Amino acid sequence: MSWKSRGDKPSGTIISKKWTLFLCLGSFCAGMLFTSRMWDVPETTDITRTTSVETEKLKLVSEGCSPKSLLQKEVKRDPKDIYGEVFKTHNAIQTLDKTISNLEMELAAARAAQESIRSGAPLSDNLKKTESSGRRKYLMVVGINTAFSSRKRRDSVRATWMPQGDKRKKLEEEKGIIIRFVIGHSATSGGILDRAIEAEDKKHGDFLRLDHVEGYLELSGKTKIYFASAVAMWDADFYVKVDDDVHVNIGTLGETLNRHRLKPRVYIGCMKSGPVLSQKGVRYHEPEHWKFGEAGNKYFRHATGQLYAISNDLATYVAINQHVLHKYANEDVSLGSWFIGLDVEHIDDRRLCCGTPPDCEWKAQAGNICVASFDWTCSGICRSADRIKEVHRRCGEGENALWSASF
Repeated sequence: MSWKSRGDKPSGTIISKKWTLFLCLGSFCAGMLFTSRMWDVPETTDITRTTSVETEKLKLVSEGCSPKSLLQKEVKRDPKDIYGEVFKTHNAIQTLDKTISNLEMELAAARAAQESIRSGAPLSDNLKKTESSGRRKYLMVVGINTAFSSRKRRDSVRATWMPQGDKRKKLEEEKGIIIRFVIGHSATSGGILDRAIEAEDKKHGDFLRLDHVEGYLELSGKTKIYFASAVAMWDADFYVKVDDDVHVNIGTLGETLNRHRLKPRVYIGCMKSGPVLSQKGVRYHEPEHWKFGEAGNKYFRHATGQLYAISNDLATYVAINQHVLHKYANEDVSLGSWFIGLDVEHIDDRRLCCGTPPDCEWKAQAGNICVASFDWTCSGICRSADRIKEVHRRCGEGENALWSASF
């Protein structure tokens, strides 16, 4: 019994091992099959990705590039793109500024025309041309600063260096030179002083009327309005301001300015740097003397007020910014201050401030004809209404010099 019992146990154990071996083999095969299928997808995906990357690399190499060089190109290209966009934006802003400036000039011209109609003065022929056929280019506009009480001075200028009638029109058409007496209005608009100027203008047609109230202490404001009005009415290379007690050789002035015609931002005159006068009651007193430092200081360099010229871009600058340009007591100082900080070429030409005979006469005989002549002691020709004819006879360039000059 006991043997049989022990014999039965080994028999059951042998059967169990066979089944176990069979199951192990089956499990191993199934595991191998399962494992093989699980790794197929990642291997295929990895191969696919590698192939895509290799394809891109081959494409870049075929185009003469590599990932590294492409990155460098991208890094280099970004600043250029940024600079390009900034440049385009800058151009767009400049174009917009130019458009605004043109609109402001047109508005100023329209106001000048309206003012001429309101005052009863005839419209300038040049303004009519501007309205009908566009702006013509001139060499220079000469504005002769005058006052209500200066009728005799104006007549003496008309009798000497300022052409009249058909000659003045010929000067404008053939030489591109505009000459006008510049004056505003009296404190009582439409009063006897204004009516006298209107009658004089109807006779001669040589005034530029400004929307400005006349007064000695208002010369700086008058200068701003003159440039703004002149640049709106006439498109010229230069705009000149001269006093009505100064003798001018127009042909010589034209030749002088013509030499600087291609230069930008030009300020031409007899440059000086006089003392800042702080004492009240003296001539040329500067109420804002404290702005120029300690007592005894001098002004910055600026042109004398008897005659000076500025280029078109500077006149346009004054016209556009006239509402923020500060006015000092002295008009020539004010003009010089407006150009401080700007890239402006100051041209000091002493022929624009010759003395009266014998000074200008000696220079004329030496072949160095003066542009302008006056007496420093009077800041103009002393008793100019009486003496300017003598100055013209002895120091004038001659009528043929004007018409034979080429600009």
